[in-house]
Amino acid sequence: MRLQIRSARPLTPDQKERLEAKFSKWELEFSLAPQLGLGLELKLGERVLHANTASYLDEAARLLLAEAELAEPGDLLAQLEERIRSFYPQPHIEDEGTVLSVGDGIAWLSGLCGATVGELLEFPKGVRGMVLNLEETRVGAVLLGPDAQISQGDPVRRTRCVVSVPVGSALLGRVVDSLGQPQDGGGPIEAHRFRPVEAAAPGIAKRQPVRESLQTGVMAIDAMVPIGKGQRELIIGDRQSGKTAIAVDTILNQKGKDVICVYVCIGQKASTVAQVVETLRENEAMAYSIVVSSPASDPAALQYLAPFAGCAMAEEFMYRGRDVLIIYDDLSKHAVAYRAMSLLLRRPPGREAYPGDIFYLHSRLLERAAKLSDELGGGSLTALPIVETQAGDVSAYIPTNVISITDGQLILSSELFASGIRPAVNVGLSVSRVGGDAQSRALRSVASHLRLDLAQYRELAAFAQFGAELDPTTRAVLARGERIVELLRQPQHAPLPLEDQVILLWAVVNHYLDSMARENIASFKEEFLSFVHQHHPELGGELAESGELDERGVETLHRTLAEFIHAFGKEHPHGPDA
Repeated sequence: MRLQIRSARPLTPDQKERLEAKFSKWELEFSLAPQLGLGLELKLGERVLHANTASYLDEAARLLLAEAELAEPGDLLAQLEERIRSFYPQPHIEDEGTVLSVGDGIAWLSGLCGATVGELLEFPKGVRGMVLNLEETRVGAVLLGPDAQISQGDPVRRTRCVVSVPVGSALLGRVVDSLGQPQDGGGPIEAHRFRPVEAAAPGIAKRQPVRESLQTGVMAIDAMVPIGKGQRELIIGDRQSGKTAIAVDTILNQKGKDVICVYVCIGQKASTVAQVVETLRENEAMAYSIVVSSPASDPAALQYLAPFAGCAMAEEFMYRGRDVLIIYDDLSKHAVAYRAMSLLLRRPPGREAYPGDIFYLHSRLLERAAKLSDELGGGSLTALPIVETQAGDVSAYIPTNVISITDGQLILSSELFASGIRPAVNVGLSVSRVGGDAQSRALRSVASHLRLDLAQYRELAAFAQFGAELDPTTRAVLARGERIVELLRQPQHAPLPLEDQVILLWAVVNHYLDSMARENIASFKEEFLSFVHQHHPELGGELAESGELDERGVETLHRTLAEFIHAFGKEHPHGPDA
């Protein structure tokens, strides 16, 4: 007969040799079953035995085989089963149950009195579930797969393992679902480590202040709303306002910067996920990225698990001393999926029918973002959650919840987006509570007055719409603001490195563009950066290496700008304004 041995992790050659020696009476077949956690499963014919730890099962088999030579395999299995039952009293009550009813992805179960919240369950035909409700007479579980194959009266079994996902470098470049299973047709993932999807956030003593900058490549953000490694910065705005575009550009900008990126797609159209993946592949960003996809067609349970699974994959790199960026796109749909599950589980509804623990749901997720202390390797996990608003209402229930959890927010304006200002970041309302601590000195020095100039421009532009006669000072402020806005325009999927941002912002801050026609700003940006890269490559190299703009760099910029603008004005006769 063939004895099938399933384990959560690949067994070493030494372990396989020991098992083959102990069970030499049968032909052994080894396979992987990540849901078993630390356990082993033995299957001989129709008989299946389980044990919580491999060491206990190994010791039981050793003692039994040492006591007597058994002629029939059934005798050995009977004694093994008796040993396991004595180790776990009342196995049929604690470990086995029956389906009372099933529907809408929810199963109500009898028995399983020893089940714990978050535990993985095994149903017939390979369907798995997760315990969420513990009641006096029944257990409520969500199914992590289709419920059409489950019917009333079916058996269900505990695994004594929490829901876990594969982690490690084997996932880089792959598209996986909420359980870590491949979705890109690239074959199985050979992962040797697993992490539970739920984990405690690092405590205060395990963290250090956020001081290191994480560049997004978007000039309006890096200059005025800087993001640091270990920060939680919310991206919030109406649909079709450029939220995902900013997130994808941030991933593209991490190329060559030793930052691992995890993009979690929750409740989006499958075509949207495919577009994001294609963009990352075209820009060679999948090599350092993981995409966790749970589209709108997935059950609510898988959409609920997706951000926690992505966070577990990211934490593996963080605890190994790496810098990680994770994007949750988006938590509004995540909350809707959790609301659907909670209502089907008969949990009492609260405001807007959301369950009472909806705040805790997102807080325990986002609190896992951190900059670890040097004693723990100094790794970081930066979170960029996305929340969708309705008609710009940031005071709605889910937006206010997530705003209170995060360390700042990037507010995108549909009006700015419709007027052609991309990215449509509302600088007046956006804020980063880390501030200049997570910004390079060079960028901080040139961008210190940028926010004030833009705020003055927005206020005066609204006043000027009434057609009032303006004095020269007001007209100068408006003209300067228009040129800053034009300079901050940036095409999608074209992130700018730090040194290019500093050079461009230094030019506008030092009034070199005040007399240039607004329609020529875009051409100026492209041609001036090309001119600097060609004739003064050392300037960008020094900025990228030191992050500071010294006196020699300032003199080089003065000289270079004067030379270039003179030639630029001749090539663009409409360049300087009269």
